[in-house]
Amino acid sequence: MPSGSVLFVEDESMILLDVENSLREAGFEVIAVLKGLEAIATFDREPERVAALLTDIRLGDGPTGWDVARHLRGANPTMPVIYMSGDGADDWPSLGVPNSLMITKPFVMPQIVRCPTWRQSRCWC
Repeated sequence: MPSGSVLFVEDESMILLDVENSLREAGFEVIAVLKGLEAIATFDREPERVAALLTDIRLGDGPTGWDVARHLRGANPTMPVIYMSGDGADDWPSLGVPNSLMITKPFVMPQIVRCPTWRQSRCWC
């Protein structure tokens, strides 16, 4: 049984639902949100509940996935972070937090569900 949740941030609702359902089916507890500001507020309310971050890069208005990851890592320097992007992968070396991973879109669900980064977190089942 996982002892923490994956905070999943994706501004496209269909992708959000697909990935959220796949993670839940794989046994993860998931907190899914559509905006960067909502992700930061969710984390700030209950930081102990979040064990890992899975985020898109471009999240519409407000904070980007880069911003969300930096905020969470400021509170928890070892939190596993996985970025997803269709066009932001080139910026990952300079804007991504250290020891994070980038998964480029399009992807297949096993890339997300079986990602080795989850093994480092409390949310791995």
